[in-house]
Amino acid sequence: MAGGGTIAILLADGFEEVEAVTPADFLRRAGLDVRLVGVTGKCVTGGHGITVATDVTLEDLGGEPDVLILPGGSRGAENLAASSRTLELIRSMHARGKLVAAICAAPAVVLQRAGILGGRRVTCYPGFEKDLTGCTFSEERVVVDGNIVTSRSPGTAAEFSLKLVELLAGAEKAHDIEMGTLQKAGAT
Repeated sequence: MAGGGTIAILLADGFEEVEAVTPADFLRRAGLDVRLVGVTGKCVTGGHGITVATDVTLEDLGGEPDVLILPGGSRGAENLAASSRTLELIRSMHARGKLVAAICAAPAVVLQRAGILGGRRVTCYPGFEKDLTGCTFSEERVVVDGNIVTSRSPGTAAEFSLKLVELLAGAEKAHDIEMGTLQKAGAT
């Protein structure tokens, strides 16, 4: 999967800020083309009151990205899942084998509603696994199954982001960012 291409992080009102900004930051540190895409407008307010000016709205995205990232936050995930355009994009990208990544509530709320989890191994925020059907739930912090990457919570956002960097830019780049951001004890 190395190469990355265009990466779109979809933001809807109520999104979990840590789960959006951490992947954007780490992937940009890796030199990848990341676009913050507003689903509910050009400026989107997260679940903790932080407003983010996006690079582009979903309507103005202009083509399908190569990678799609969906932050959680219960209300944010519901707002993503309420967007028919978001669900169509997920289905289209999945059908083409493109990387689709979701964290926290988004796997159970958005990916489940998009209907792409059949037969897959996935994880999500504790308690949301009750909404998963047709797939196998894992308590692992980050799960990769084919072209779908899922993770659990704001507390796993760095691990989720590093896994995406590894998949898109290689293990060495992921290691450099991991060390440079002091993710491991004893890092310089």
